[in-house]
Amino acid sequence: MDLFEAKAKAPDPTREPLASRMRPRTLDEVLGQDRILGEGRLLRRAIEADRLSSIILYGPPGCGKTSIAEVIARVTSRHFERTSGVTANVSVLRGLFELAAHHRRHEGVETILFIDEIHRFNKSQQDVLLPHVEDGTITLIGATTHNPQFFINSPLTSRSLIFELDPLSTEAIVDLLQCALDEERGLARSGAVADEDALRHLAEVCEGDARRALNALEVAALTTEADDHGAIHITREVSEDSIQRKAVVYDRDEEGHYDTISAFIKSVRGSDPDAAVYWLAKMLYAGEDPRFVARRLVILASEDIGNADPRGLDMAVSAMQGVEFVGMPEARIILSQATTYLASAPKSNAAYLAVDEAMKDVEEGRTLAVPLHLRNVKVKSVDGKQGDDYVYPHECEGHFTVQEYAPTMRRYYRPTDEGYEATLRKRMAHWATQREQQGGAA
Repeated sequence: MDLFEAKAKAPDPTREPLASRMRPRTLDEVLGQDRILGEGRLLRRAIEADRLSSIILYGPPGCGKTSIAEVIARVTSRHFERTSGVTANVSVLRGLFELAAHHRRHEGVETILFIDEIHRFNKSQQDVLLPHVEDGTITLIGATTHNPQFFINSPLTSRSLIFELDPLSTEAIVDLLQCALDEERGLARSGAVADEDALRHLAEVCEGDARRALNALEVAALTTEADDHGAIHITREVSEDSIQRKAVVYDRDEEGHYDTISAFIKSVRGSDPDAAVYWLAKMLYAGEDPRFVARRLVILASEDIGNADPRGLDMAVSAMQGVEFVGMPEARIILSQATTYLASAPKSNAAYLAVDEAMKDVEEGRTLAVPLHLRNVKVKSVDGKQGDDYVYPHECEGHFTVQEYAPTMRRYYRPTDEGYEATLRKRMAHWATQREQQGGAA
């Protein structure tokens, strides 16, 4: 230690960023991950029994991957080393392996090696980890925002348990922000208080990212002037300014939510792509779950477009899968493509009306017996006669034959003249003519 180090003061913990100070210290303080860390869950049992093998934590930014790794090291009393897939190379990794071997040999202490953004390691860097994971020199905890099955070598994933973390819910982030205001390690000394709608705005805009929410709260507390009583009051207006996102009138699970999704669906149904994109933008800006929007588009594609453009359902389902795979913010582009396509497509609710009419008949007791010739196993009728044989349509001209498929005269599906349904309408009319000519039911 030189002269300058001897005179240096101990670091002031309050100078650490709020997000760092508020990291959980125990498993019970980890918020929003009960699915993997709740009582009796596999990961929690392994941690508490100190039987943890190497794991990979996979989830969006700010969901607690680093925090969980630090809590695991604290609970298991293991030495903790951390590095990053961005900065570490093979030389750095080998130095960490030697250090872990030293702790194990001379102190009897196991080492957790936490590698953030592990997906950024190339194949050779990932391969360097394998022998040290296998012989127990290190317990690897990798963290990634990318699906490990695609971005991490299979030899490494096969030696690790993979746990997917959820984005933190709005309620979990609000609780975390309130704790940050109340606790000494947080902002309690500053005397800052916040309105409930201010905290909720930060939680919704941050879309499950606790780090971003805490950073915004800290900016709000440090830049807001105290009132005459020395109190720092964080209002919704202050929270908007601290995160540079204006609040919109859109309260999830309340009228703003339902009114906006209603306007969105009705705009697509009404063939107005410009209005539909505006309501889409409002929902995404306000922090709506893009998967919710995608699911509604899938329903709409069948309910309001149907066979007028069968590609609409393909588009909607592909959009739902793309949104799940890509996530925000790029998911907005996928949703916009699906929205504008569906809004511009020809419309028909014939398929929707058909199944509802049929469901009503079944519900009201119009339950029909399956004709003998359509049954899976041939049975005899009451009079002992065998049912008529089923005619295989593909052996007939035009792949069509007249035979009874249901003992009813009702017609449920009535295609319109819109889009591809016009073609279906002509085809069905042709079949109806053939039935009449051959004495079948119209």
